[in-house]
Amino acid sequence: MRRLLAPLASLAFAVALPSPGAAQPAEGPGVEAGASAPPFEPSASAPPFEPSASAPSFADASPSPGVQQTAPPAVPAVPAAPAAAVEFERRFVIEAGRAPPRPPDPTRATFSVEGEYQLRYRAMTALRLEAPASDPGATTLGQHQFIAHWLRLTSRFHYKDKASVVAQLDLVRGLIAGDTTRHVDQVRDARAALSWAEVHPRYLYLEVPTAIGIVRLGQQGAHWGMGLVANDGERPSHFGDYTRGSLVERALLAATPMGRDGPLVLTVAGDLVLEDNAADLLGNDVEGQDAGAGDLAVQAVVSALWRARRGEVGIYGALRRQTRERRTPAGVVPFTEALTAGVIDVAGRFDAPVPGGGAHVYGEIEAAAVLGATTFAPSDAALPTVPRGGRGPATVRSVGGAATLGAVHVAVRGARPADRWGRVVTELEVGYASGDDDPGDGVARRFTFDPSHNVGLLLFDEVLAWKTARAATLTENERSGEVPAPGLRALPSKGGVFGAAYVNPRLVVRPARWLDLKAGAVIAHATADPIDPYRADDDGDLANYDGGDRRRRDLGVELDLGVDARIAMGRLLTIQLGTEAGAFFPGGAFNDAAGTALPDQFLLTLKLGLIH
Repeated sequence: MRRLLAPLASLAFAVALPSPGAAQPAEGPGVEAGASAPPFEPSASAPPFEPSASAPSFADASPSPGVQQTAPPAVPAVPAAPAAAVEFERRFVIEAGRAPPRPPDPTRATFSVEGEYQLRYRAMTALRLEAPASDPGATTLGQHQFIAHWLRLTSRFHYKDKASVVAQLDLVRGLIAGDTTRHVDQVRDARAALSWAEVHPRYLYLEVPTAIGIVRLGQQGAHWGMGLVANDGERPSHFGDYTRGSLVERALLAATPMGRDGPLVLTVAGDLVLEDNAADLLGNDVEGQDAGAGDLAVQAVVSALWRARRGEVGIYGALRRQTRERRTPAGVVPFTEALTAGVIDVAGRFDAPVPGGGAHVYGEIEAAAVLGATTFAPSDAALPTVPRGGRGPATVRSVGGAATLGAVHVAVRGARPADRWGRVVTELEVGYASGDDDPGDGVARRFTFDPSHNVGLLLFDEVLAWKTARAATLTENERSGEVPAPGLRALPSKGGVFGAAYVNPRLVVRPARWLDLKAGAVIAHATADPIDPYRADDDGDLANYDGGDRRRRDLGVELDLGVDARIAMGRLLTIQLGTEAGAFFPGGAFNDAAGTALPDQFLLTLKLGLIH
């Protein structure tokens, strides 16, 4: 019997449109305005035409000596023009305190540096996990509170409007104080040790505008749509933080065959994947795993985007080949994991004013399917490590998607852009990711969202992330012996949504532009039996991650609250202050073998940020 674990949808088939940078040719679905040149729209801040008070008029002319003057005829009053309509802006929904990058100056070379420093304190209740045989007392994650931080710097050099070089670096990132986790080391960013000074290079690329479009060469981020499959790890959300993102060594051409401001954008790219949710070229994702060997993943991507004033829709396709030599601690290579798969992803977004003014409705959607073949599969569910050779490819067939519909009421206090903000935001997100409850049937159905697409604070980011990490660690260290288990690296979700359908309503109230009061909820249900595919009971049956009844699919309900404040210190610095709190009430999918429910989970985060 073969088992397949491949959250292949998070393969980050890096995609059609470049991530925000210098003079990008067009906005893709879900890409915030500010980094690119959108089609022409009247400026929402431009006042209607009025005669200049200082301009001379016929009545102001000095009379000539000896010439009899007559009073000029009365000029009827011109009624004031109606106020310009407020155009929708993404910042009305999520206000992050960031200024958009400055566009190139066609007359001279320019250089700019921007950055952000973020500090987090987090406290949480003890999360029950399966204890390893070697440490039977380790029945929880072991981490109750910690302090972490990161510093991200971005520089842009524009040679007039002829060429641009963009560099981005996470100069420091990691855990600086507090508790560490235990027995979850088979996952990236396990927080298993204090490590405050990690350095993560992100971008270094050249961008050149040409007569046919934009050419971009170098290391860059990949993002498409809502960020379910490819997510550059730069986009803020109402709750939670963005993480590493999809990074690729890429050669890209984004062409606008109907003119620079035309509605059609066609993109082709070739990638060597540096790092994403499924691959790590340098083998740095799990320390010591496979004797430091990494993943070799290459992909070809194409996309088409049609953009209009009130919305856009796009489709992309990608083909990916990925291999990794699994190695024993002694460096022996018992087998090589391989994947050949393609993705089709459709994404779009829209906005429209509400009749009567003062509000907008908006929405976005993304749906993806992953198809292909892989040998990321063990041969037997109960004995995942034998035999090692001769496995034929298994079929990959997974689907996932999400949609958001919202409305925002805009407060207007003046003609300047700074005098407008989203006063009340209400939105509803629904999502679906296929699951796999029969890992031995030769078909991989599990779809995993990119972890930087945040849904709530606790269920996916903490509970399921650490339960899958503990399961992978126990299998690697205790269940599989000296030979690694095939497909095991795909088991940890890293915080991404997988095998679940959810509803996520959110509400934000802004009494002032600088202050957010926010609330949200997550109601989730498994789309397949939630199983640990590497754990079998005495009868050979698979159970959930707590050893309980696999047939229980109720994941539970989460409630979230938060407050964010942004304090501008002049033009160069903005201070961010905030707090987020979550409560998760688990469903029967987390009951253990005795039927004992998982205790309610609580989390508190304090946030401090500096943005330049």
